[in-house]
Amino acid sequence: MTRVFLDSNVLFTAAHNPSGKAALVIELGIRGHWGLVTSAHAFVEARRNLELKFPGSLPALEAIRPALGIVPPGRGTTCPVPLPEKERPILEAAIRCKATHLLTGDRKHFGPFMNRPDLSSGVTIQTVGEFLGGQKKA
Repeated sequence: MTRVFLDSNVLFTAAHNPSGKAALVIELGIRGHWGLVTSAHAFVEARRNLELKFPGSLPALEAIRPALGIVPPGRGTTCPVPLPEKERPILEAAIRCKATHLLTGDRKHFGPFMNRPDLSSGVTIQTVGEFLGGQKKA
């Protein structure tokens, strides 16, 4: 089964824009199309950013939480690719929980490794749009 790890920016976007693609990924996961997982660190970061920028979206984030498997973050010491230190625990958590996909909007840091599971220990790193586009073809 497809297991989708959501980075904090995807959680943030889903909570802030409930009619967007990120929210659709979560809705389809709730319906059983794939499993949904994130790390405790990513969830807390999404919450913190919403508190600062869009506090009215916090209830939407909390409504998403029961649908997510929450795993501990990585320690940043076993990352298979050269990511900035603060991003390593995200990929490590995705690998450890056996995610098939890591969805992120962070092209700056993850871009060179997107759609290269051969570099990222079998995890396909994609944007939400890329992931949804691939599901339509599958």
